[in-house]
Amino acid sequence: MELPLVCVVLTGCTVDEMLKDASLATAAGADLVEVRLDKLWTREIELEESEEDNDVKKSRKEEVEYEVKSLDSVDLKSVLSSFKQGIELPVILTCRPERQGGYYPGDESSRIEVLKTAIESGVSWVDLEVDISASERKSLMEKASGKTKIIASYHSEEHPPPASEIVAEVGDYSSQGDMVKICYPVQGTEGALRIFEAAWELRNSEVETSVMGVGPGGDWVRIHAPLLSQGMVYTTMQVGWHLSHSGRINVSDLTTAWKLLGYSA
Repeated sequence: MELPLVCVVLTGCTVDEMLKDASLATAAGADLVEVRLDKLWTREIELEESEEDNDVKKSRKEEVEYEVKSLDSVDLKSVLSSFKQGIELPVILTCRPERQGGYYPGDESSRIEVLKTAIESGVSWVDLEVDISASERKSLMEKASGKTKIIASYHSEEHPPPASEIVAEVGDYSSQGDMVKICYPVQGTEGALRIFEAAWELRNSEVETSVMGVGPGGDWVRIHAPLLSQGMVYTTMQVGWHLSHSGRINVSDLTTAWKLLGYSA
């Protein structure tokens, strides 16, 4: 059974933090890593200490808040050079706008310039949201052609529609990249099952897909991604019970699950 690519989403708000996480991902056997460039324009806000014990505090580590820094606080070319030199694995560069849950502080035209610079750096993959204007998308795709693969991504704020509609959306976005990534918020079994059903229907599609949920049950498709012929699975180096609640999964836990389920040797 062919396994999907395993991508670790790097944590941290600085280059050094992300490079450290990338080294851990390499050691854990990841195939590639995602660098959220927009996170470099943030800093973590320290929350007030509570009387919870240390184990509970560790489990709540993901519940952090971010303060967005000024646009001129990041030297993009220096950052990209550091990542190119310091990360052994192939990289996905993403610069998520606020409208899709990201932190980039500039306007859309300056964000497009960030994406152009990312492609010019020779990165393996770049994530382009499906709502980028047609003219800008065409320009970015032409610049990437033959050297950088494109993930056409859509992060919905709505709960998953029926599976047939998810499949139709994948078809609509299939011409916009080498892989289609769709993510929905889920709050229970119904939404998770809709995503799983859509992934099942897409398993024999010629379109490379990465379909997932965020929330309880969102990890079902990730765990069974080999069975569903998913092209890529997003994971993390973080650990803790909170991951399952948010639909995420640790990279080592994922590979262990695949072995236990007979998906890998």
